[in-house]
Amino acid sequence: MNNQMRDLCRWAIETARKAGANDSRVSLAKRRFVEIQYRDRKPEVIKQASTVQLSIDLFVAGRYSSQNTSDLRKEALKGFISDAVSATKLLAQDAYRTLPDPKYYQGRADIDLKIADSTYDDFPAERKHALVKAAEEAAWSRGADKIVSVEAGFGDDSSETVTLTSNGFSGYNKSTSFSVGASVSVRDDGRRPEAHDYADFRMHKKLANPETVGSNAARRALASLGARKITTAAMPIIIENRNVPRIMNRFFAALTGWNIYQKRSFLADKKGQKIGSDKLTLIDDPFVPEGFGSWLFDNDGIATKKRTIVEAGVLKDFYIDWYYSRKLGCEPTSGGHGNMIVPVGTRSVDEIMKDLGRGVLVTNFLGGNSNSTTGDFSIGIFGQFFDKGLIVHPVSEMNIADNHLKFWHKLIECASDPWPYSDWRTPSMVFTDVVVSGV
Repeated sequence: MNNQMRDLCRWAIETARKAGANDSRVSLAKRRFVEIQYRDRKPEVIKQASTVQLSIDLFVAGRYSSQNTSDLRKEALKGFISDAVSATKLLAQDAYRTLPDPKYYQGRADIDLKIADSTYDDFPAERKHALVKAAEEAAWSRGADKIVSVEAGFGDDSSETVTLTSNGFSGYNKSTSFSVGASVSVRDDGRRPEAHDYADFRMHKKLANPETVGSNAARRALASLGARKITTAAMPIIIENRNVPRIMNRFFAALTGWNIYQKRSFLADKKGQKIGSDKLTLIDDPFVPEGFGSWLFDNDGIATKKRTIVEAGVLKDFYIDWYYSRKLGCEPTSGGHGNMIVPVGTRSVDEIMKDLGRGVLVTNFLGGNSNSTTGDFSIGIFGQFFDKGLIVHPVSEMNIADNHLKFWHKLIECASDPWPYSDWRTPSMVFTDVVVSGV
């Protein structure tokens, strides 16, 4: 742990106590990041910045507030904290707002998550620019006659956070990330469809080949040329691995303590019940090495655990933070998720398509809405219409609408292709009898 950061957090907690706070939580975060973007072979964004912020949660006579500042001079901080405590005293009381019972801080895993690259500072700027240029040129090479514009980018981030509470919690987190991506727009009879590709890693030595990223972005954009609607029908759909989180997040909203307490969750009374097919299993693993959802404690300081949220279609657990556990009168689990993992199947998407007849491979979603109270959802789709394993033509401006309590029962298979560049490690998922609305 950074001793200087820890000492300042301790000082802030003591300053808050002297100003009249019963309890407090202080987090000091430092961040450094780089952003590089080229558009059509010209630099568009070149940015490097460092930030620092102190955040303090105050618990004063049954009242609560959260404040933050970037001025870390002790003279300024003393006045800031004193004013914050005074302002908190004017708020309405909320008996449920407290720091967690310290027993929930215990049991933290003692492992190295490998989420911080010790060589972060050894990555030269010249190579970062070379990565962007390579991704952009690879995209152009796929079909300059049809491509309207190419944007490519690189980003890296290094963050360090110390968190202390007045009732004994002490936590430290340091992480890095590196990403390369490309976005391509193409010419298509008055339309300009776009597509992108990207790859994110914790360690810069594992960065993907930029030429592959750029080429994939162009390939996806060119594959959308000539897209049209098909006749409305119930058919199989395959949701591409990278897009599965877009629809699972809408399902996930109903698992949160906030929505359960507000009676806005269609899953509130479904624990232990079948809410999906046997193919639906969802595991929360916060201990995946180099994972983007890896952490040892959550935002309350509660020690994280590996949990099965849904097992063979049966709902096993919820996401209840400390505050809503008190309001709901139950044990806290966690207010946030780690690495969300859907176990993979044994077959590739191409193999699965051959057995499905007519269907749609969904490669992107557009807009849409989801009602966490009823489970109803509707979302626009883009993708490829296929028949017996062969792509027939791209589709766009179509829609799927269903209810989550019915939709996940239609899951018949998971492919063998987990998406690695996210805290959602999901394979492509196959659903049957989904109404795809078109013409």
